[in-house]
Amino acid sequence: MADPFTSPVPASVSTDPLADGSPAVLRFKSCRWRRPPEDGPECCGHRDVLPIAGASGFDPQAWCPDCSFYKLRRTPKKRSPDDYRY
Repeated sequence: MADPFTSPVPASVSTDPLADGSPAVLRFKSCRWRRPPEDGPECCGHRDVLPIAGASGFDPQAWCPDCSFYKLRRTPKKRSPDDYRY
């Protein structure tokens, strides 16, 4: 009989709350205020949300569906060198 405390987590079960494809997580992933994982814990970087939500244990389900700060990330347009010559 396997010990339930030492048995490994099956590969199909994710322990990362940001791994599911819920609408809140998808919205969080595209939000301009999301701190990317390479800059530390993935969380909301908006100044009014971060002190309340904190950088540890951020839950998109609690914040992202009705976020009034949400703005979609945009890819900047590549400018021509002729556009900004002086």
